[in-house]
Amino acid sequence: MGGSFSQRIGAIPATKVMQTEAMDNDLRNRLWSAMIILVWDHYPESYVLHIKKSNFYSLIAQLFMEHFKKPIDEIDEYWPTTLASMRKKFMNAEWHVAFSFLELVCAYHPCGDKRNLIAACNEILEIENSAYRFVDGSLTDIHSKEEIEEIESAISNSDKFSGIKGHLQTSLGFLTDRKNPDYRNSVKESISAVETLARHITNDPKATLGSALNVMEKKHHLEPTIKAAFSKLYGYTNDADGIRHSSMEDASTVSKADARFMLICCSAFINFTIDSMKD
Repeated sequence: MGGSFSQRIGAIPATKVMQTEAMDNDLRNRLWSAMIILVWDHYPESYVLHIKKSNFYSLIAQLFMEHFKKPIDEIDEYWPTTLASMRKKFMNAEWHVAFSFLELVCAYHPCGDKRNLIAACNEILEIENSAYRFVDGSLTDIHSKEEIEEIESAISNSDKFSGIKGHLQTSLGFLTDRKNPDYRNSVKESISAVETLARHITNDPKATLGSALNVMEKKHHLEPTIKAAFSKLYGYTNDADGIRHSSMEDASTVSKADARFMLICCSAFINFTIDSMKD
C-alpha cells in the first residue's frame, strides 16, 4: 500500500507537480534535515568554541569564500551561531542559491563518505518530485536513474583512458552551470570525449570517430545499425550546419535538450565501447 493516509483518501495529491526552477518548503526542509543527520551532527563537540581547530573549518571557509562571498575572518568561532546563521540563509535563499549551497556542502563534506549524503539527497529530490539530481557531484536536471548511472559510469570507466573523463566532466559543467550554461560547448566536449576514445582504440592520435567505428565493427562485433546511427549523429555535429561549424550568433539554437541528449548518448557509447573491448 503506497502513500500516506492523506494521499490514499485523496486529501492531498499522490504526486506533486514537478519542481522545475523551484524548491518548495517540503523539499527545503528535508534537504536541511539530511545535512543535519549526515553532516552538522558530526561536528566535533570538543572543539565547539573553536571552529578553526576542527575538521569543519575547511568546509565553512569554502562556504564563506565561494557561496556567501564573505571574508573568512568573519566566521564566528562559536559553532552554534555559525550553524544558525547558515540555516537562516539556506531557508530564505532563492531555489538556485540553496542548491548551490548544497553542492558545496557535498563537495567539501568533512566527515564520512560524501556518497551517502549525495544518495540521501537524490532520494529526497526524487520523492519530492524535483527536476534535479546529483550527477558526478553536480546538480543537473537529468533525473532518470538510468541516465545518471550512464554518465557516472562513463566518467568512472574512462579513468584508464586519459582525456575522456575531463571532456565528460567539462561537458557536464557547461550543462549544469545555472548562471551561464553553455550548451554548444557542452555538446562539443561530449563529442570530444568520444573522439578521444577513438584515438585510444586505434592508437592513432589523428583518428576520427569513423575510423574507430570501423575498428569496432571488425574487432569487437559492433552492430552495423549502431555504427550507422552514431556515424549520422557525429556527422550532424561536423557538417556545414552542425555544432562545430555554426557561428557564435547561432549559439542560441543549441538547446539544453540537445546538450543533455548528446552527453547521455556519448556516455552510453563510451560505456558500450569500453565494455565491448573487454570481451
